[in-house]
Amino acid sequence: MREPTWFRLLRVAGLTALVLFTGLPLYVMVTSAIKPLEDVRDTFQWWPSVVTFQPFVDMWSTVALADYFVNSTIVAAGAASASVLIALFAAYAISRYRFRGRDLFRITVLSTQMFPGILFLLPLYLIYAAIGQATGILLQGSHLGLVITYLTFSLPFSIWMLVGYFDSIPVELDEAARIDGAGPLTVLWRVVIPAARPGIAAVSVYAFMTAWGETLFASIMTDSDSRTLAVGLREYSTESSVYWNEVMAASLVVSVPVVAGFLLLQRYLVQGLTAGAVK
Repeated sequence: MREPTWFRLLRVAGLTALVLFTGLPLYVMVTSAIKPLEDVRDTFQWWPSVVTFQPFVDMWSTVALADYFVNSTIVAAGAASASVLIALFAAYAISRYRFRGRDLFRITVLSTQMFPGILFLLPLYLIYAAIGQATGILLQGSHLGLVITYLTFSLPFSIWMLVGYFDSIPVELDEAARIDGAGPLTVLWRVVIPAARPGIAAVSVYAFMTAWGETLFASIMTDSDSRTLAVGLREYSTESSVYWNEVMAASLVVSVPVVAGFLLLQRYLVQGLTAGAVK
C-alpha cells in the first residue's frame, strides 16, 4: 500500500528535525575546536574566521590531559573487564541451574536499576573511608576504588542482559558437551561463551561507556593523581577565562575511543541487545 503524501512529508520533516537536533551540537563542537579562542568566547560564528588546529596541540599542555586519558582508560577497561567476568559466572548459574533464592536474586539484581545512582554516593564514600581506617587500603582516590564504584552501575544490568542471552542458547549444547566428559567450567568456556559473543560484546561496550563518561562519582572519588577525563575537562575553566576551543577539541578526542569501539562492535551490540530483549 502506497503511503499518503502528507504522511511522507511528515516523515521527512520529522527526520530532518531529528538530524538537525543531533547534528547541530556536533557541528558546533567541531567548528569550535578549529576556531581561535576569540571566535568562540567573544562572538559566536557559524564558521571560523581563521581555521586553526592549535587547540588540539594546546589542550595537552593546558591541563594534564594525557594523564587523565590514561586514568580513564585504566578505570573503564578495568570496570568493563570485571563486570563481564563476574556477569558471565552469575548469568550462567542463573540461566542453567535451579537453586533456592534464584528468582529472588534475579528480582534483586533488576531492582537495583530502579534507584538513581546518587543514592549510593554517600554510602560508598563512608564504606571506603571505613575500609581505609580498618585495613589501610585506600579506595578513595585510587583506580581500584573507582572500578568497584562503577561495578555497582554496570554489573546488575550486565547480569540481567547475559541471563536473557544465555537463556536463548539451547541447553542441548551443554548436555552434548557433558556427554563428552566436559565439566561445568569447560562447558561455559568452550560452548556457551563462543555462542554468546554478541551478548558479551554488548555488555562490554555498555560497561565501558558507563565508566568512561561518568562525572559525579569521579569528582568525589578521585584526587589529582587518579582524576579521569570527565572531571579533568573542567580544568579548562580558570578564574580569568574558559578555553572553549580547547574544551571542544578535548571533547572530540575523548569521544574517539567510545565511538570507535561502538562502530567496531556495532553488529555484535545490536545482536546482543535484541537477543536479550526478545528473550
